Amino acid sequence: MLFHKFHFQLANKLLKNKEQRFSRPIIRISTIGIALGIIVMLFAVGITMGYKAEISKKVVELGAHIRISNYDFNYSYEQLPIDKEKVEKIDFEGITQIENVAYYCTKVGIIKTDCEVEGVVLKGVDSLFFKSGFVKNIIEGSKLQFSGENYKNQVFISKKIADKLQLSLGDKVRTYFVQDPPKFRNFTVVGIYRTNLPDYDESFIFVNIEQVQKLNEWTSNQIGGVDIFLSNFEQIDEVVNNLNQQLDYQLKAETIQQQFPQLFEWLALFDMNVIVLLTITFFVCIITILSTFFIIIIEQIQTIGIFKAIGMKNKDISTIFIIVAGKIILKSLLIGNAIALLLAFLQQKFHLITLDVDTYYVPYVPISLSLTAVVLLNLLVFILCIGALLIPGWFVASRISPVNAIRFE
Repeated sequence: MLFHKFHFQLANKLLKNKEQRFSRPIIRISTIGIALGIIVMLFAVGITMGYKAEISKKVVELGAHIRISNYDFNYSYEQLPIDKEKVEKIDFEGITQIENVAYYCTKVGIIKTDCEVEGVVLKGVDSLFFKSGFVKNIIEGSKLQFSGENYKNQVFISKKIADKLQLSLGDKVRTYFVQDPPKFRNFTVVGIYRTNLPDYDESFIFVNIEQVQKLNEWTSNQIGGVDIFLSNFEQIDEVVNNLNQQLDYQLKAETIQQQFPQLFEWLALFDMNVIVLLTITFFVCIITILSTFFIIIIEQIQTIGIFKAIGMKNKDISTIFIIVAGKIILKSLLIGNAIALLLAFLQQKFHLITLDVDTYYVPYVPISLSLTAVVLLNLLVFILCIGALLIPGWFVASRISPVNAIRFE
């Protein structure tokens, strides 16, 4: 379909025609309808992307993007040791996507206070762990110390565990370990964190890695695993494949998705919901513009008759009315995008819409809209709506008789 200057001139005159008493309110309603459609679509995609990114980030902050562990680990917190020398052979510096590497160990224990008993998982970490995004979750106190006086007896606990056991900064806690022979350790609470992820907040406490090594009767050269943090989440599969090629046969590298498949499968369900919502909204936009298109055609029957009487071709007539519809769609998209992006900015900045943390794991509705997503959604709406008008536009123009059209009232 070729567009000429006179097509746009005639389309503009039709839109500005003050005698369109019937179609003018319909055009306004159509504009509002399509604008609401693009707002709904942008928010659906933005909230889904934002929520998935926020939950993934929280999981990564505690579990890292990639974990190297022993093949006999079997997702148990009672680990078999890994010799550091095997890990140090890996060329971490040669993989540009790797941002940080931290060693860890885990141990199951029981915290006992005067009134309460709570089962916990001690995660022994080194100083590099606190260079990750975990520090954003600290709400009281400071990071674990790895030198100085009594640094080995410090513990970092969650807000949920602190509330259950009525603990605060500076309190002493005794932790027992069921093994042969049984052991216990006295720790001092130096920090409190909160991730709002129940599986973590109800279980994990953090101590110096040396404490867990001693409890497991390991040497300083033995660790439970390696947490690897990346600069680019999108390249996680490439990095894990690279690592597995370098690892000893007794070790394995797993992505965060492989470590927590249920969580990421649950997040993947959001995509299906968004696809259904987008499909419904696309159809609503198409039906809205089709209805408006036919109303404009009916109101301009006499004009079409005059066009045909002076020799204008059917394709030129259909082109003019498709341009009219296109201008309505573009105006709707501009209004919808302006409102959606403004509301998204306000939500990101001021967190106007809040959520129940215990149910949704985040305190507010997160929104993440990329330029690519915005452009693609707008293009799809425009192309689908215009595409839906091509056949009806040509059919109507070809079926209208000049004589009957001029006499039409």
